[in-house]
Amino acid sequence: MKFSTQLFFYFILYSSICLSQNMNEGFTYLETGKYKQAETFFENILITYPKNKTAKLCYGRALGLNGNGERATTIFINLLERYPQDFEIKLNYAESLLWNENYNKAKDYYKNLLKEKPNSFPALLGYANTLSNLKFFNEALEFIDKALLTSPGNLNALTSKKYINLGYANQYVQNGDYKAALKLLLKNLQLFKKDIETLQNIANVYLISGDFSKAEATYKTIGISPQNKLTSLNSLALVSHLKGKNKKALEISSKAINYISNKTSESLLQQTKERYAQALIWNRKYKKADILIQKLNNEYPNKNWVLSLRASLNIYKSNFEKSINDYNRILKNDTTSFDGNLGKANALKASGYFIESYKSAENTLKFYKNQKDAVNFIKKLDKSFTPFVVAESSYSFDNGNNKAYSYKATSEFSFSTKFKLLGSYNYRTTSNSLSGLKATSNNVLGGVSYQLLHNIKLKSLIGLASSKTETNTFNQLVADISLLTKPFKLQNLELGYKREIQNFNAALLAENIVQNNYLINYSLNTNFRLGWFTQYYYTTQNDTNTRNLIFTSLYYNILEKPSLKAGVNYQNISFKNQVPTIYFSPSKFNAYEVFFNIIKDENITKENEWFYELTAASGFQYIENSKKQRTYRIQSKLGYKFSERSILTLYGSKSNIASATAAGFTFTEIGLRFKWFILRKPFFRKQ
Repeated sequence: MKFSTQLFFYFILYSSICLSQNMNEGFTYLETGKYKQAETFFENILITYPKNKTAKLCYGRALGLNGNGERATTIFINLLERYPQDFEIKLNYAESLLWNENYNKAKDYYKNLLKEKPNSFPALLGYANTLSNLKFFNEALEFIDKALLTSPGNLNALTSKKYINLGYANQYVQNGDYKAALKLLLKNLQLFKKDIETLQNIANVYLISGDFSKAEATYKTIGISPQNKLTSLNSLALVSHLKGKNKKALEISSKAINYISNKTSESLLQQTKERYAQALIWNRKYKKADILIQKLNNEYPNKNWVLSLRASLNIYKSNFEKSINDYNRILKNDTTSFDGNLGKANALKASGYFIESYKSAENTLKFYKNQKDAVNFIKKLDKSFTPFVVAESSYSFDNGNNKAYSYKATSEFSFSTKFKLLGSYNYRTTSNSLSGLKATSNNVLGGVSYQLLHNIKLKSLIGLASSKTETNTFNQLVADISLLTKPFKLQNLELGYKREIQNFNAALLAENIVQNNYLINYSLNTNFRLGWFTQYYYTTQNDTNTRNLIFTSLYYNILEKPSLKAGVNYQNISFKNQVPTIYFSPSKFNAYEVFFNIIKDENITKENEWFYELTAASGFQYIENSKKQRTYRIQSKLGYKFSERSILTLYGSKSNIASATAAGFTFTEIGLRFKWFILRKPFFRKQ
């Protein structure tokens, strides 16, 4: 929020000296803000009348108001040496301390002036503005009200009160007290109806607090005035983006571009072009955005707002290295740049440089205390390294009269941004009502995850699986080892090995079948909404059987908020040996399906809000040489975030796809999951 410290001077306009020397022209220059002309005028007067007190006083004021505060102070000090009791000179000296931003000294000086003349309007006004500059807003309001009692309705005092309220409201915003901020800002509208600065600050509070509808209404009010139409449109485009309506944002921004005229100020012209480029990026119109940004870079070379646009475009296109380079150029131009510091933090995080990302985000807060975007960024980054425990319970059954109860606990504990401990325990009971078979299994796994390079992570868990049937007890080594990489932009590759026990039902547990799975997962995203995921498993078993499994999915991202995608899946499974009486093991199996998935991610859900996910699919499967069979698959979850530390999720699935179970039956599962973050922030950041 802007805050003006300018005081309006008071001196006798019609003294006999002034009249005789005809200084009215100079007074007019001062009153109308033509300080350079006033400086020249009174400088010429002093050539003829070098000892004229009023001319020197006015010359000092002209210098100070024209940016030469130190010279003005020197003139007033010299005048005070000659006229130590002149209250008018004292007032001007006090104001010169404000020009030089010497607020603490000004505070003490104004205190003494008010002891000398407690009801002096200029002294009360100056002291109030001094307190405001020192951010003692409550006291500042007290003294501005005293000034208004001395001179009711005085426009200068009312203007100062407006800016004190703006500064005080900004302080409340920084501390997260949005109600108190709005209360002060609404008082401003009682002083100055439809004041644009106040309305802009009100809209900003609504934006920060997430009340986008009220922000939108306020910006529309601002736009009623033709001279503020462009400002309104630029802001409304941003509100639409924050509401997830990017197409509308582009429509509004395009309207703003067409509203530009030869009377549009340079700063507003830049703001409008900047918002239009942002709207193109939000709508993934990267080619148009790139052309526009190149044009802007030629027109405004090395300007931070253009560099920020290019950096933002590269983040959306996953060109993180280029983005970081541009943010470094921004910070070279201005180390305090908000976009430079926080934008760089975001690009570093996406690149896997987490320590550097923390540093850049914290640097943002050095210059912008309690800034909400920076605070939230650090909170989200903290969350990815905060230790947690997940407790899960599920019940499943199929049309082969198998049922199972499963209880699972998993945990992660990060000791740094690179190293974390992993652990899991799973207890499962299964039975069959027809055969009467029952079995239990206990799986315990422990291991580590370590970031080898910014784009390579190794995960390794090793443990023991203990199975107990009515006739036997088995103990087997189990493992889950994977190397996760990002070989190129928009691509993820996982190479893994999993050793596990076939524990779907009691009959399988009795067979003590150990699987060694060698797997590859590969995903490719694009800048045009298309995505591709492929998975390959090669499995060897201790019963001499082997399996090949290929799954591939091609999908299109339709919406971002909520995330909605649709696509087609294909799956192929083949076993070397067919043992259908024990488990589903066809020589060839093919399945095709179309699906859609809609999700509101728990990671972007606020406290006391619901999140959800639904996947529905339908298609055909071909088992061996039999006729095609229609398939369906439904998976869903509904969760609630009680706080930043506790999340509860109810989930369920139902499918008749043969590969969904080891036995090839129709399968149903329901479960409950509770996630609790043990600490409020990462262990390595607790200090």
